[in-house]
Amino acid sequence: MAFTLLSSPLQGFTDFRFRNAFHHYFGGIDTFYAPYIRLNGKLKIKQSYQNDLLIENNSTLEVIPQVITNDPDEFLYVAKYVQSLGYKELNWNLGCPYPMVTKSGMGSGLICNPARIDEVLHKAHNETDVLVSMKMRMGYENAQEILAAFPILDKYPLKNIAIHARIGKQLYKGPVDLDAFEKCISSTKHKLYYNGDITSVAAFKKIQERFPSMDHFMIGRGLIADPFLPQMIKDDTTEYPKDRWKIFSEFHDTIYNQYDEYLSGPTPIKMKMLGFWEFFSQSFPNPQKTFKAIKKAGNPKKYQQAVATILKNV
Repeated sequence: MAFTLLSSPLQGFTDFRFRNAFHHYFGGIDTFYAPYIRLNGKLKIKQSYQNDLLIENNSTLEVIPQVITNDPDEFLYVAKYVQSLGYKELNWNLGCPYPMVTKSGMGSGLICNPARIDEVLHKAHNETDVLVSMKMRMGYENAQEILAAFPILDKYPLKNIAIHARIGKQLYKGPVDLDAFEKCISSTKHKLYYNGDITSVAAFKKIQERFPSMDHFMIGRGLIADPFLPQMIKDDTTEYPKDRWKIFSEFHDTIYNQYDEYLSGPTPIKMKMLGFWEFFSQSFPNPQKTFKAIKKAGNPKKYQQAVATILKNV
């Protein structure tokens, strides 16, 4: 069965620089979700969000903007903004598990509040013609929360609901709950996308076998840890390209140079790349040693040397 692969948005990682470089060097992703826009109570879009969604920064990609909010007016404001740029769809994040988000009743902390979800969706569907899709966890405290939200969600013509098969308070720890995800399939009329722990071709096949009716799969952290994974899933192979590390090296240099130009000074670029290497290192023979070498590199020159040494030794 034909299937679609989507890139799950990761705050701080999957901006337009990463998306474009990823698409150019690796491919395999049909649609990218942009990291969420958060307004913090002011009806004003931050410049970094604007840059991320500019059509000229996404000209070779299919990109869907995302918003995180629990406020109907904020949702409407962002919907009208993305439509002004030419986007037809806005994805609503009810998935973010981080306490600083959930404590303020947003992300997965909103799933337990169907009345507020209803308010936001009512305004969105009555005052704009934007196509709304959802990105959710199965709840924050437990997997029953999403089941209680489905009757509200079923009132609206949502494009789809992408579900990460964990609860919010798990963050990314512990296994995905496939039984709870299966229950979701029979509990809503909406089209569901699967998200969670697709970290290898074998893991993808297991999910595909478990849910044969599923034809949209979202890859998040697995795509950063192994950028070749989406195309390998598409090609149904576990073989890496012969020039695997040369491709990775060119990709790395592309994003490094772009972030270096954008961020001012050695500390921000160090922190940015350290974040990436927490994932990248997982594809190397000795992840801990690899990450430690990057961590120890105290300045840009030492960083470049560390990367060169790591790539020379694989």
